[in-house]
Amino acid sequence: MNIFLTGATGYIGSRVLVALIDSGHSVTALVRDDHKASRVRDQGATAVIGDMRDRAAVGDLAAAADAVIATATPGDATSADADRDFVGAVLAGLRPGATLLRTGGIWVHGPGADLTEQTPLAPPPLVAWREEIDNRALAAPGIRSLLIEPGIVYGYGQGIPALVFGGAQVGDPAALQLVGPGPQHWATVHVDDLAELYVAALTTGDGGERFLAVGGDSPSVAELGELASRRLGLEGRVVAEAPADTVARLGGFGEALLMDQQASGEKARRELGWKPSRPTLLETFAAGEYDPA
Repeated sequence: MNIFLTGATGYIGSRVLVALIDSGHSVTALVRDDHKASRVRDQGATAVIGDMRDRAAVGDLAAAADAVIATATPGDATSADADRDFVGAVLAGLRPGATLLRTGGIWVHGPGADLTEQTPLAPPPLVAWREEIDNRALAAPGIRSLLIEPGIVYGYGQGIPALVFGGAQVGDPAALQLVGPGPQHWATVHVDDLAELYVAALTTGDGGERFLAVGGDSPSVAELGELASRRLGLEGRVVAEAPADTVARLGGFGEALLMDQQASGEKARRELGWKPSRPTLLETFAAGEYDPA
């Protein structure tokens, strides 16, 4: 298939690009500058320099593609408007029967001990804007539209889990400060397993469906912190952080990280044949993948 991909040099998108090329797809990547263009060309993709906010360029690229895979987001206060404009341009450009595969996130489902795609949405303010755009895209007539909702993405020492190792060391003897109080769980997915899910959904998933992208392992922040503490030579000592302090330190991002979320990702396994196989987040911590350089 001819794929139009955004975010091809980002944490998730760069691994999606590799998985697409390895699966024999032809990829055109929208990137911001010459340096990023060189990176995606080295991977075997065609590079177009531009911006996801350029409606005309996005519409033209969508019109020439069999499928659009969107992994890019500004990640700031402009994210809602940028995504809304991007989706509008893609829907106007895609020909009937083409595919739109977008990236959402598990946070929109709020806290829960057994989250599924049917769990009523209860998003924290940070991601509350997603619901309107997600629903619009999933209900778009004439195209096959799907939504991938990753949990906490990890791997290669990157992503949100690196925050655990970056916690302050307080007290005497020193202990590692947790992100929040500690009992809350994070539903997780390895970035390479996630990339394989995009490829599976591209060819197998039904239009109008959303898929929780989680590997089935949901460690508590306390478990992660204690292991990180041992890796840092602090003998597993950790100190809880009051939720109000987490929010004061990290804002709306911190509020999202305080949610207790557990999920299996069973639907993606059942309907898409997805088989996540990489080490768990705790295993990557234990192997030293997130140790400070």
